[in-house]
Amino acid sequence: MSDLLTALLGSQELADALHDGDASGVAASLEQLCGARVYPRSITALGGTILFLARRDTEKFLGALVSPGGTGERLAGQTTSVAVDGRDLKLTLAQTGAESAAWLRALLPFLQPQVLGLKKSAGCGDRLGLATPGHIRAIRRSTMAPILAQQSIRENARTGRTPQEVMDDALWGVFQEGWRDGFGADADHLKSTADIDSCAAAGFTFYTIDPGEYVDNEANTAPVDELREKVSALDWNALESDWETTHSQLGSRPIDLGTFSFEIDPEALLRATAKYGRVVAHTVRMYRRLEQVMGEREFELEMSVDETETVTTLAEHIYIAHELKRLGVKWVSLAPRYVGDFEKGVDYIGDLAEFEKSFAQHLAVARAFGPYKLSLHSGSDKFSIYPIAGRLAGDLVHLKTAGTSYLEALRAIGMVDAALFREIVAFACERYPQDRATYHVSAEVEKMPAAIALADADLTLLLDDFHAREILHVTFGSVLHKPEFRERFFSSLRSNEETYYDCIERHFVRHFAGFERAKAERGIQGN
Repeated sequence: MSDLLTALLGSQELADALHDGDASGVAASLEQLCGARVYPRSITALGGTILFLARRDTEKFLGALVSPGGTGERLAGQTTSVAVDGRDLKLTLAQTGAESAAWLRALLPFLQPQVLGLKKSAGCGDRLGLATPGHIRAIRRSTMAPILAQQSIRENARTGRTPQEVMDDALWGVFQEGWRDGFGADADHLKSTADIDSCAAAGFTFYTIDPGEYVDNEANTAPVDELREKVSALDWNALESDWETTHSQLGSRPIDLGTFSFEIDPEALLRATAKYGRVVAHTVRMYRRLEQVMGEREFELEMSVDETETVTTLAEHIYIAHELKRLGVKWVSLAPRYVGDFEKGVDYIGDLAEFEKSFAQHLAVARAFGPYKLSLHSGSDKFSIYPIAGRLAGDLVHLKTAGTSYLEALRAIGMVDAALFREIVAFACERYPQDRATYHVSAEVEKMPAAIALADADLTLLLDDFHAREILHVTFGSVLHKPEFRERFFSSLRSNEETYYDCIERHFVRHFAGFERAKAERGIQGN
C-alpha cells in the first residue's frame, strides 16, 4: 500500500483535497481494487475511510475503502473484503440513490448547500441532472459563487423530477468534482406555500418567489380614477397599512438613492401601488411561511417579477423595496422586469445604452434599500449585458441560467449521435407552437435553417441560430417526456459525458468572462 493511501486511511478528520497528481495515483490503486473507473477529484478521506465515486459502463457507484471500525462501515451496499499490503480492509460499492446521497450529505459538510450572501453569484440550472461537473469546471475559472441545485416547480413537472432529486443530482456532481468551496440551492419560481414546503423538506437554501400572477399589468396604462379603485380594493390588512400612510411615506418627499434623489409623483405612486400591491402581500405571505418551515435553518429570499408584461419603473422598484422592508421581509436579490427583452436562450434584445441607464437606477434602489443583488433572470446567453452589469454592480449581481445547459446537451448529442439530433429537431419544430405559450420567445419555425440541408458535421450550427435556439430551448419538456427520445437522450450523454462537460464548461466560461472583464476594468479604473 502506498504511503499516501495509508495516510488517507489514517485520517480521522476530513483530509485536505488531493492535488491532481496524487489524486490520479490513488485513483489508479482504487480502480485495481474495485474494477471500475474512479473519478480522481472525488477521493475524500475521513474517519478511517476513503470515499470515492466510481463508474462501470454508464452506471456510477459510491465507493468506500474502510479500515476496521471506519466510518464507511455504515454505508449500505455490496461489501467485499480486500487485503492490501497485509491489511484486511472492506470495500463497499453503493448505488448512487437517495439513501446514499443522504448518508454522504450528512457526513461531508461541503455537500450541504449554504447561503451565499452578497457574493456575485450564478445560478446554474440543470434540467437533466447531469450538468453539474461542467458547471463546476467553469466556476473554477471564475470568481462567481455558484448555485448548483436550481430548478423551478414548472421545470420539475416538465422533466419528471422532484426537488429532492434535483438536490441529489447536484450532490453527486459536487462530489465527483471534489468541489469544497460552497454552493447554494435555488428553489426557483415558487408560487405557493406548498411549493415552499416541498423544497424546504429537500434542503434548499435559496427561495425565488414568483408573484407574477399578482401583478396588475392594467395599472400600467389605466386612468387615474381606475387606479384609485384598484388601490382601494387592495387587501390593506395584509399590507398592514393604508393608502394615506403609503403616500405619506413615499409620495411626500424625495427618496434619497445615494448618488441622486428621486421624487415619486402622486400618479406614479398610485400606479406602483395598484400594480404591485398584491405582489407585496403575496411575497410577505410566502416569506412568513418560509420563516415558519425553515425554523433555525438559514435561507435566502429572492423576489422576481421578471416574467411579466410591463417594465418595472424606478418608482415601482422603490415601492416594492420600501414595502417589503417595512413589513420585515429580508431578501438577498430582486429581479425586476428590465427594459428590453430577455428572451430564452438568446442575447439581450434592446438598446444597450437604455439598459445601462435603467440598470444603474435600479442598482441605486438596491443599494439604498438593501444592499441586495439585482438578479438577471432568463440570463443565459445575454453576453452583451454582462460587462454592463458586472461593471456597475460589482458583487451585487446574480445571474440565473437554466435552459442553456439543455441546449449544450443537444450540442453534445449533435456531436455524437446525428440521427437522434435530427429527430429531436424535427419533433421540436412540431411542438413549438404549443410549448412556446408559457415562455417569452419570438422565434419562427419558418425562419429556422432546415436541418435536412446540413451535413452531420454541421448540425450543431443550428445551436448558433436565433430561431433554432429558442425553438429547441422551450420544447425540452416535450422531448424529455417522449419515451423514444428520453432513453436514447440520456444514454448518449452518459456514454459521452466528457463531451457534454466540455460543452458546458466552454459555454459557461463565456458567460462568466463578461463579469470577469468588468472586474478587471474596475480594478484598472481604481488604480
